[in-house]
Amino acid sequence: MINGERLIERPLRWGMVGGGRTGQVGYKHRTGAQRDGTYRLVCGAFDLDAERGCDFGKKIGVTADRCYADYKELIAREAAREDGVEVVSIATPNFTHYEITKACLEAGLHVICEKPLFFTVEECDEVARLADEKGLIVGVTYGFTGHPLVHQMAAMVKKGMLGDIRIVDLQYTHGFNSGDDVGAGDALKWRTNPKTAGPTFVLGDIGTHLYYLSEIVLPHLKIEKLLCDRKAFIPTRAPLEDHATVLMHYDNGARGRLWVSSVNAGNMGSQRYRFVGSKASIEWSDAHPDQLIYEVQGEPNRIMHHGMPYLEEESLAVDRMGALHTEGLGDSWSNIYLWIAQAIDAKRRDDEAFLKTHHYPDINAGTEGVRWLENCVRSADAGAAWVDFK
Repeated sequence: MINGERLIERPLRWGMVGGGRTGQVGYKHRTGAQRDGTYRLVCGAFDLDAERGCDFGKKIGVTADRCYADYKELIAREAAREDGVEVVSIATPNFTHYEITKACLEAGLHVICEKPLFFTVEECDEVARLADEKGLIVGVTYGFTGHPLVHQMAAMVKKGMLGDIRIVDLQYTHGFNSGDDVGAGDALKWRTNPKTAGPTFVLGDIGTHLYYLSEIVLPHLKIEKLLCDRKAFIPTRAPLEDHATVLMHYDNGARGRLWVSSVNAGNMGSQRYRFVGSKASIEWSDAHPDQLIYEVQGEPNRIMHHGMPYLEEESLAVDRMGALHTEGLGDSWSNIYLWIAQAIDAKRRDDEAFLKTHHYPDINAGTEGVRWLENCVRSADAGAAWVDFK
């Protein structure tokens, strides 16, 4: 169980690009990062409006002289300090991720980036090579990656408790974009513009969460081919989609279905994972994050609760709240930030043995998410055709 004790030598000097007063994810980053004493927020370029960003920075404890107008000023001025920033989180629109990540790595800074990581696999591979050359860590914030019941599912699959995996059923939907875009805020405008969002809307915005989490639970399965059907029910969002269905064939013969939508009218948000094997099935959703449904053929269904001693050690080790209290998204973010901090600390100490066995959402995870998106777009653009996964 994680109890907030600092698990690295000293706090990392941490900065943010984006995530200011008008951002949607900045608070998640800050609460996740600062919970275990592993990060200390020392600087930021929080907003395109420099004055507003500085005012915001001061109100969350950053001194005025370390609130910067943009990421370029942050990198340059922090490099001149003996106590300069060591790791930077990027919580900005998609189209800026590549240039900011690359600039930070070239300056010798570790990076924690929002998803989807970049627009293309080619960009991901280039940055991965740069990070390797510089000996730096790049982490990606896939939200529920750190939830203990996700790791319970992975442990159950690994132990063979489900038998041979046959069906993968994934859903992440909500209804908040069901109406037209008249009067829409900036957060929706950039997400539906190919120049700022990239080649997808909901597939990249929420679908990559489903894909990566399924990779954690089923690391031994690989997609052989897929079919993606996507549509913009609000025509002004085209060519990007506000709804998509992806069918997947896996190398063991399993079949998968993934549904993402932001026009599921009336739905407040549903993120659901169901894995069906030859012996049993498991299902977990963020609507009931403390509960994992375990269904064995021919036996009564069971509801497993986080933090209980009958769970696997892999789950109990990353639990924070204990069985009495709810374990949610914020707790998962804290685990992600902790694991990335441990990777940075190990890299700083040249502890390659630790890094070989330490798991966190790294640049390879970000790359695979972009690879999945590229295959989805290739299929959709071919008229929802089956394509070999490349």
